[in-house]
Amino acid sequence: MFAVVKTGGKQYKVAKNDIVVVEKLAGDAGATVELDQVLMLGDGGKATVGAPTVAGALVTAEVVEQTRGPKITIFKKKRRKHYQRTAGHRQDLTVLRVTDILTDGAKPAKKAAAPKKAEAKTAEKAEAPAKAEAPKKAAPKAEAPKKAAAAKAPAKKAAAPKKTTAAKKAADKTKE
Repeated sequence: MFAVVKTGGKQYKVAKNDIVVVEKLAGDAGATVELDQVLMLGDGGKATVGAPTVAGALVTAEVVEQTRGPKITIFKKKRRKHYQRTAGHRQDLTVLRVTDILTDGAKPAKKAAAPKKAEAKTAEKAEAPAKAEAPKKAAPKAEAPKKAAAAKAPAKKAAAPKKTTAAKKAADKTKE
């Protein structure tokens, strides 16, 4: 059995246990996603085509990893105009493993969630310190003595006596 699904503006033909690289979908590794835009279903010799989607069809997939595509270099240039720009781009991608193709409104079977060993250990570690240690309080800081602001007014310069025309002439003669 196969299905044609639409995600990220593109169409993918998938079958059970296929690995598909699609544009980024929300979810960490190990999470389950549902692709509900099924455009076509095929089973052996018969095919069901949706208008635009097949009613009640659903594809479930498991997120294998979140990754990025290859770097694409964008280069723009206008000749004889001293204009050129370079930019780069890497697309965010999600790698999916198709787990099931469901028809006629069937719901996906849920897995029995077994607690992981790492999660169990962190839960034990979180409980142990809470029992053993009493909460510590921070010691109050001693206040620094405040410095008295010096209220000194800046000293004003004494005004120089104005030179009279006679004093200017005498000063000019001494310079010569």
